[in-house]
Amino acid sequence: MSSPRVLVVDDEDDLRELLEITLLKMGLDVDSAADLRQARDFLAGGDYGLVLTDMRLPDGLGLELVREVTSSGRATPIAVVTAFGSADNAVVALKAGAFDYISKPVQLDQLRQMVQSALKLATPAPAAREAAVDSRLKGQSAAMQALRAQIGRLARSMAPIAITGESGSGKELAAREIHAQGARADKPFIAVNCGAIPEALMEAEFFGYRKGAFTGAADERDGFFQAANGGTLMLDEVADLPLAMQVKLLRAIQERRVRKIGATAEEPVDVRIVSATHQDLARCVEQGKFRQDLFYRLNVIELALPPLRARLDDLPVLTDAILARLSGGGQPAVLGPGVLDALRGYSFPGNVRELENVLERALAFANDGVIHVEDLALKGAKLAATEGTVPTQAEVPPPPGGPASLPPAPAATAPQPPLPDLTVLPSNLPEYLERVEREIIVRALAQTQYNRTQAAQLLGISFRQLRYQMQKLDIQEP
Repeated sequence: MSSPRVLVVDDEDDLRELLEITLLKMGLDVDSAADLRQARDFLAGGDYGLVLTDMRLPDGLGLELVREVTSSGRATPIAVVTAFGSADNAVVALKAGAFDYISKPVQLDQLRQMVQSALKLATPAPAAREAAVDSRLKGQSAAMQALRAQIGRLARSMAPIAITGESGSGKELAAREIHAQGARADKPFIAVNCGAIPEALMEAEFFGYRKGAFTGAADERDGFFQAANGGTLMLDEVADLPLAMQVKLLRAIQERRVRKIGATAEEPVDVRIVSATHQDLARCVEQGKFRQDLFYRLNVIELALPPLRARLDDLPVLTDAILARLSGGGQPAVLGPGVLDALRGYSFPGNVRELENVLERALAFANDGVIHVEDLALKGAKLAATEGTVPTQAEVPPPPGGPASLPPAPAATAPQPPLPDLTVLPSNLPEYLERVEREIIVRALAQTQYNRTQAAQLLGISFRQLRYQMQKLDIQEP
């Protein structure tokens, strides 16, 4: 089996020779080009496991080569060499499709790590990794298929990614899948909730500290950057970072070096940054809460996650997966008639996380492993109009000239007790509220001929909540 071949494009003879020698020592075959024309000739005549190009060349910019390689349909990763301090050029190259970048003067250890990561992309993923990837993001809706396709493309790059989406939509799950499909899958994935770290401890948590650096530093400790070295560092709720920490984080990301508290020298770190937030970072920048330079550094590529209400077709797959997980290896619970329709009628402001909570709570109330509509206890859900069900109070049209109220009881039912006069202030509020609650429940039971399941639906509460209130208020069936 032949060694992978790398194409080096640089007009500086000394740097090109240094890169060639380093790559040859890694057991790779190397072709060298001094300008864009020679590079195009090499690319036309063969396939490469990696292209490494300088940004400034005698007959053009390396950015042109980046765009040509990424638009050619080849799976060849291309990385760029940028001048020291040219962070803007690096960001532009990453947005154009570059796999990664390295700054001058070239650090050989960083170069070797980048080359190894790039060459892994050409290696088929093991079956175990493919199986793990398949199990992460569930659903076959158009939105989820497009999301998975985008993640597959992003996984082939080292560009920073900003994941946006509502709370509970699966931002960390998407970040883990990007990591799992990329060349860093066998390295650490470290997720950090930026809003949960006290400001006084942030620098120590992110960069680590030396023994004796401050009171209580009994031992040397690595920070998040060192723990994620070679892998992926996810900054969850990054908008919650204080401005002072944003400055230090920006430098660490740009220079790829960190200094522990109490240390005199910086140490190199190789991490891919994935950030996530439910806030609008651009608006945070406008409001002065988030640094603009850090925003551009993190938001190289944006990945937007759809809310659950935009992919309700995925509910059957999601509920099956959640119930299987909640079963703990036993027989999963099943959904009774009308449950999926009830779930589809709910807006899920908490997205998939809320769906998990709803099903876990319903499972605790379910009998014989079957979840019924009343077990869901969804607030404001539009229950499906099926045989034997009644509309919820929110669905009853208001009478002309008045607010919405319970429909009048059928003639055959018991007479309805009048509600108390709401214009008179009560002298005993708890007793007054208990009386109001009792009379409303009695009216709902009379309206449904004392069918407690239908009465609970009419009042927008669960069957068990109704049964508890009846016992508490000593409401007896006739």
